[in-house]
Amino acid sequence: MAIRKYHIGLTQWGYKEWKGGFFRDDTRQEDFLRQYASVFNTVEGNTTFYRVPEQETVIRWGEQVPDGFNFCFKFPQSVTHYKRLKDVKEEVNSFLDLFWPIRTKLGPFHIQLSSQFSYNELHKIEELFDMLPGQFSYALEVRHPDFFDQGKKEKDFERLLKSYSVSRVVFDTRRLHSLQNREASVLEAQERKPKTPVRFHSTSAFPFIRFVGANDILNNEAYLKEWAIITANWIKDGKHPYIFIHAPDTGFAPEIARYFHSELSRLTEINPLPPFPASREDRQLGLF
Repeated sequence: MAIRKYHIGLTQWGYKEWKGGFFRDDTRQEDFLRQYASVFNTVEGNTTFYRVPEQETVIRWGEQVPDGFNFCFKFPQSVTHYKRLKDVKEEVNSFLDLFWPIRTKLGPFHIQLSSQFSYNELHKIEELFDMLPGQFSYALEVRHPDFFDQGKKEKDFERLLKSYSVSRVVFDTRRLHSLQNREASVLEAQERKPKTPVRFHSTSAFPFIRFVGANDILNNEAYLKEWAIITANWIKDGKHPYIFIHAPDTGFAPEIARYFHSELSRLTEINPLPPFPASREDRQLGLF
């Protein structure tokens, strides 16, 4: 049965090293998305941050996933980082138009701002929100300390989000930055991932959480249990959360996500996570 009541996914669907563990070892690259979507019901569409796809590609992606699967594509860096939301209406509309054919398979678009984008540019966020079509939903991620001051600046920011029903993206990197081991993947992730405070409330009906910790379940356990409790309460309150599980080494992410789902299932009634393709007896791709 398909997962209901919330969306859970990973940072990508095409990780080759998943073959033989998450994916079947005979999986072709063109079948990665289909197998991924047979387990998880959302994915971070980070590819669009770096390169805007052709509409034919977008349509093909939509054809490979079942009803109920939602892509959460990221706004292009040309909009968020290079132009810093200034004079971007034409580019934003052109970008969003690409996804109209698969509009029933879209979750919130992920708008990630740079760590240099401060409260002084709050008016740009409002100008962006004014131009965004209401047919889609959106989630905004900020990284500048201004937006975490627990004072006027943060309150103004969250008031703006609530007025437009935009979710505040929470990127929980607490466990990652507390790790003391010297694994190459951990050191690289600590260098690249932000160290921002965590907020446990939502500004919209669809909380949007990104979690990255250790490469194993045990060292993430306390944090995953905490998020499971919060997610269960959101679901009970009628909200529809989006939870994205990262790992320093992406190969470990599927198992960590499965653990999170099992913890959540202890707290609220949700359908079980389907078995991973590599674990299924039936070898026919067409059944997935």
